[in-house]
Amino acid sequence: MGMPTVAIVGRPNVGKSTIFNRIVGERISIVEDEPGVTRDRIYGTGEWLTTYFHVIDTGGIDIGDAPFLEEVRQQAEIAIEEADVIIFIVNSREGVTSADEEVAKILFRSKKPVVLAVNKVDNPEMRSQIYDFYSLGFGEPFPISGSHGLGLGDLLDEVIKHFPADHGDPYDEDVIKFSLIGRPNVGKSSLVNALLGEERVIVSPIAGTTRDAVDTPYIVDGQEYVIIDTAGMRKRGKVYESTEKYSVLRALKAIERSDVVLVVLDGEEGIREQDKRIAGYAHEAGRAIIIVVNKWDAVEKDEKTMRNFEEKIRDQFQFLDYAPIVFLSAKTKKRIGTLLPAIQMASENHARRVQSSVLNEVILDAAAMNPAPADKGKRLKVYYATQVSVKPPTFVVFVNEPELMHFSYERFLRNTIRQAFEFEGTPLKIIARKRK
Repeated sequence: MGMPTVAIVGRPNVGKSTIFNRIVGERISIVEDEPGVTRDRIYGTGEWLTTYFHVIDTGGIDIGDAPFLEEVRQQAEIAIEEADVIIFIVNSREGVTSADEEVAKILFRSKKPVVLAVNKVDNPEMRSQIYDFYSLGFGEPFPISGSHGLGLGDLLDEVIKHFPADHGDPYDEDVIKFSLIGRPNVGKSSLVNALLGEERVIVSPIAGTTRDAVDTPYIVDGQEYVIIDTAGMRKRGKVYESTEKYSVLRALKAIERSDVVLVVLDGEEGIREQDKRIAGYAHEAGRAIIIVVNKWDAVEKDEKTMRNFEEKIRDQFQFLDYAPIVFLSAKTKKRIGTLLPAIQMASENHARRVQSSVLNEVILDAAAMNPAPADKGKRLKVYYATQVSVKPPTFVVFVNEPELMHFSYERFLRNTIRQAFEFEGTPLKIIARKRK
C-alpha cells in the first residue's frame, strides 16, 4: 500500500504554506502575506514518528469573484478528494470568519477525518483564543504556531491516528508491477488497452489495495504482471480532464506501488516540462524506468527521425541516462511487442544483487586507476564496498571521510558499477560511510 496523504486546507492567508514547509522540512511552497499567493497544489513528503506520508498544500478556499479563486477552490476540493486526512487551518487572530464556515461545509461533505489547527497562537497567553473554533464542529482545536513551530507535534500525533491501516503488498515477490505515468492525453489508457488486447490473457480486474488505483493482473508466457492504473484515469470531470497538474499525486501513488514505471511521451507533441517533472518523481522514488514514446505512427519519419528524437530525450532527461527508450504506437500496436521484454529486463536489473568480492574488485580497481582529486590537502580513500539492498540496488562504500565524497566522484563510481554489471533500466544508489 502507498503512503497516506494529508491535505492542508483553509481560506487564504491563514498560514497553510508555512505549516506545509514545517511538516516537509523544506521551503518548497511560496510564503507571502498576500492572500491567494499559493495557486497550485504543492506536494511534499512528511515524516512523524517513523511514519511517512504525502502532504498537499492547497490554495485557499474562498467564495467571491477575485482572480483565480474558483480555480483555487477546485484545487482544494480535489486535494480533499485525494486525502486520507485533512488538516483544516484557521487564524486565531481573526476568529471564525464566514469563509471558514464555507470551508467547513466543503469538509463536512468530504466525509474525511478532519483535524482542526488554529494557527498563529504564538505564546501560551493566546490559547484562550481557540475556543470560538469549537463552533466549526470538528472537535478539539489544536493551537499551533507555524512561524515558531509550536504545537506541531501534538497536531501530527492526532493526524497519524486517522491513517488507514497498511495491509502490505498482496502480490508475490516474482510478480512484476508496473504503472504508466505522463501528461494527460499522451495515450496511457490506450497503451494499457493495447497491452491487454494484444495478449488477451487478463486474469481478473480487481480493485487495488488502495482506493486510488485499480490493478489489472495478467500473465504472459508464464510471467505474472500487474498494471497499476491510477484512479485519475477513471474519474471524469472538467478539472481532472483539462488540467495537467492534477495528475501528479495520482502518479505518485502509482509509482510507490510499482517495480517499473513507464514514462509515456507523446511522439507528436514532443517533450514538455511536465514530462520531466513527472519522470523526476519516479527517479527520486528509486523505481526502474522505461521511457515510452507513443503515437510514433503519427510522426513523419526518415532514417534519422528516431535517432534525433532519442538524442533530444537524452538531452532533456539527463537524470534518466540509464532508462531504455521504446518507440511504439498504441493505436496501431506497431512495436508493442518490444515493451514487455523491456519491462521484464528493467525489473530483473532493479532486483539484481552483486557478489561483494566481485563488486570490490571492480570498485577498488577503478579507485586505483582514477583516485579522487584532493580537496584542501585531503583525499578520499575507498576501502571497501558492499550492496545492502535492491529495488533500487543500493551500495555502501566505506571511505576515510564521507564528506570528501564529491557528487562527481560518486557519479564516477555509479557509472563504474553500471558498466561492469547489468543495471540498464534501474537507478543505482551509493552511500558513503566512514570505515570504523
